[in-house]
Amino acid sequence: MPGYLITIITLAVIGMLNTNYLIIKKIKRQSVWCPFFPQEWCNKVNDSPQSKIFGFPNSLAGLYMYSGIMVLSLFFYYSIVPFWPIFALIVIGFCFSTYFLYIQKFVLKAFCTWCVLSAVEFTLLSIVVLFFR
Repeated sequence: MPGYLITIITLAVIGMLNTNYLIIKKIKRQSVWCPFFPQEWCNKVNDSPQSKIFGFPNSLAGLYMYSGIMVLSLFFYYSIVPFWPIFALIVIGFCFSTYFLYIQKFVLKAFCTWCVLSAVEFTLLSIVVLFFR
């Protein structure tokens, strides 16, 4: 398996773990652990109206995106699908994570560690598909 595909799958798995953590905390109605930022910032971000799309937590959409990237990458490796759907999901994820960072910075004026981590993951995924594929 080529290195770029291993990197994509690894980042997708990390993203799935990240979003699963957020989903579990949302279901249990617990605050997320907030390293690097004040706890109230994570609470503010996760409880904001912008933390949902059509009534569903953004973390659920993220889980679907990361899962799709991982599954499609495996399908691509076995020549079942072309690469463009993986590329499309990564670009869409990057655009959403950039938008959410904008919301955190300029609207909420607070950051959540897990949202920033997701943005870093999608940035790395974008770099991999643009420069190393």
